[in-house]
Amino acid sequence: MKVLVSDNLGEIGIKMFEQEDGIEVDVNTGLEPDELKSIIAGYDALVIRSATRVTDSLLEAASNLKVIGRAGIGLDNVDIPSATKRGIVVMNTPTGNVITTAEHAIAMMLSLTRNIPRGTATLKDGQWDKKKLQGREVFNKVLGVVGFGKIGSIVADRAKGLKMRVIIHDPFVNPQNIEKAGFKSVSLEDLYNTADYITVHVPKLKNTIGFLNQKAFDQMKDGVMIINCARGGIVDEDNLVAAIKAGKVAGAALDVFATEPPGKAPLFELDQVICTPHLGASTREAQTNVAVMVAEQIIDYLKTGTIINAVNVPSVTGELLKKAGPYLSLGDRMGCLQAQLVKGPVKEVIIEYNGDFQELDLSSVSTAILKGLLDPVVKDNVNFVNAPVLAKDRGIKITEATSAESEDYNNLITVSIVTTKMTSVISGTIFGKDEPRIVKINEFRLEMIPEGHMTLINNIDKPGSIGEIGTTLGKYNINIGKMQVGQEEAGDRNIIFMVTDTPIPPKVADELRSLSLVKNITPLEF
Repeated sequence: MKVLVSDNLGEIGIKMFEQEDGIEVDVNTGLEPDELKSIIAGYDALVIRSATRVTDSLLEAASNLKVIGRAGIGLDNVDIPSATKRGIVVMNTPTGNVITTAEHAIAMMLSLTRNIPRGTATLKDGQWDKKKLQGREVFNKVLGVVGFGKIGSIVADRAKGLKMRVIIHDPFVNPQNIEKAGFKSVSLEDLYNTADYITVHVPKLKNTIGFLNQKAFDQMKDGVMIINCARGGIVDEDNLVAAIKAGKVAGAALDVFATEPPGKAPLFELDQVICTPHLGASTREAQTNVAVMVAEQIIDYLKTGTIINAVNVPSVTGELLKKAGPYLSLGDRMGCLQAQLVKGPVKEVIIEYNGDFQELDLSSVSTAILKGLLDPVVKDNVNFVNAPVLAKDRGIKITEATSAESEDYNNLITVSIVTTKMTSVISGTIFGKDEPRIVKINEFRLEMIPEGHMTLINNIDKPGSIGEIGTTLGKYNINIGKMQVGQEEAGDRNIIFMVTDTPIPPKVADELRSLSLVKNITPLEF
């Protein structure tokens, strides 16, 4: 079996492949896309970091590829749906560099606070500018941590050791868990109003791009300092420049950028900005950790079929995967849908299985539901192995029930999500052999295929409402591919699920919300 390492990997990982009987490894880095495409058919496994882009076109040429291993966390450069469609397992190493990244955020905060980069540069230039480089203490200052996952929680712990006052905002973590860890859970508005420093540790998602923007800066204390060692684009760089020039933001420490490498940028012309070239995971220890982990995972899979830290396949046997596959897909999509429907931190997930599942072990389906629920929140860190653990860490109670009876369908899966603000219930089943359908959302019955660019519209069930929606979309040349209407069992409302050829832009969504019969609109992505 042949393994291709197409990005730089720690030497220890390469040696592990070389020393393994039955495995041949080639190290060929810096390939152009066409060059990689021309040779990929000869390999069973591909090891990457962030440079190689694994596109649908590349995967189409990868006729023998069985597994992709990412030495690190981020998988923005991998077309995971395309890999899944072709039966290719995608793995990452989610724990190999969390401490390293957290320590870098603390180092950046201290360097920014004490003007260490500027002090070094001016001293080497023959200057002695002590007065200009006066800093501040972090002792007793308020650090606002946005995102209380693995990295954010470590940053909070290290900051507590510096005797800082740490406040946390994470809408997906039960506040009781944050308080139990020794920190104060606050609203985003309170964090902005209170924090002397703000560090972000959230995944890069559609709703986190530009998360720290002008509106956010306007709510912050004068003189706040910003740290971003998470993902480029979470901080709006143009708005940050404006906020620094206006004196609202006293300084920023950035390890990641919207475009990497960023080249020349207005940010770099400001003395109040310090920056590093995406070094958060760049320590000797972290590179060793991820190299060893990815090599172990790929060797185990190629030689024994063992799946570890896969983001698109659960840890089950091939025979079970064949039987459970449609239900795993349904469960994942039901969880993903719930994540986009509910508001507030999740307290409990109730999963009910009704009908004939042919003695199938449904534990993997429950895991798929949890993965789908957490994936929009945790993104690169969640997989079929750690989803139950991550749910537990967030204080989410999991309840499962099974019954052989089902009134309307041969088998039915119902997922109820209880949050601090609401309860949401959806039901789904399989049509034919492998077609997932959502058949009920709260009190609305429908038959929805959960895929593509979808939009959920709640509206009053009166003549003309659907016509208004279609006219509005037509005005912006947005084509409706499919539409499903679900009526309230007793009432005057209905819900509309639309699949459009392209996502509905925010401006158009706002116009739809302004229609007289439309009560709410929620864009959805699967």
